[in-house]
Amino acid sequence: MKSILVPVDQSEIMPSVMTSAALLAQRFESVVEGAALRPVHVEIVAPDPIVAVTFPPADWNDTEFVGKVRGRFEGHFKDLSGLRYRWRAGPSIDDAELGSLSRVYDATVIGRPSANGRGPRMTTLESALFESGQPILVAPPQAPKTLGENILVSWNCSTEQAHATSSAMPLLKQAKSVTIMTIEGLTVSGPSGKDAQDWLAANGVNAREVSLPTGGRKPGEVLLTEAQKMGADLIIKGAYTQSRLRQMIFGGATSHLLAHSTVPMLMAR
Repeated sequence: MKSILVPVDQSEIMPSVMTSAALLAQRFESVVEGAALRPVHVEIVAPDPIVAVTFPPADWNDTEFVGKVRGRFEGHFKDLSGLRYRWRAGPSIDDAELGSLSRVYDATVIGRPSANGRGPRMTTLESALFESGQPILVAPPQAPKTLGENILVSWNCSTEQAHATSSAMPLLKQAKSVTIMTIEGLTVSGPSGKDAQDWLAANGVNAREVSLPTGGRKPGEVLLTEAQKMGADLIIKGAYTQSRLRQMIFGGATSHLLAHSTVPMLMAR
């Protein structure tokens, strides 16, 4: 994980995002690159033919916005000794452009989405998650003190979880403790937690494997409770094993984690 992308905006969670990126970069002597992520502008859709046009506010000044968020980024990283960072020149990018740009970075760090309108957008996270093909690190609202020392792998036997776990292999190899956790009601047909344990062992990762019932609770709630009990500082999670529509209607582990997790999460599709 030598190249890390940080989309920078003016949301209140940015200190945690940049701290999480720094903790990840310090593990691999990575380069952290910042890019200005502009806020959502008004979109007007006109029928016959259907045309969508995005209008920035009348007083929008992109150069001024880029200058402000660049200053925020560089102000955070300049005092971190030995950490390499740089700014991506050019105008601000939107969520779709972020999804495309993230393809050429080993990981993109994004804040946990917020429902209050002052934090990161779900569209930002999903664009990077679905369009990049690369893992994303989801930073919690409060900046973590460590990252990747005590890792919890949420094994649900799925393709998405296999990709997330494979993407996290460099972190897993460095971790002091790795737990593979299988939760009742959170699995699909596929290799067991013991199979995953054997896979990691073949890659030099000594992990313990546990299986837990839900006890009538939501699987995502069980996962977060256990993560807190064991002092995990990183969760590895395959995202949206169910469809996004089903998650929106019925809920799901991914939705629960994105709404409540206080632990950094490495996610992939």
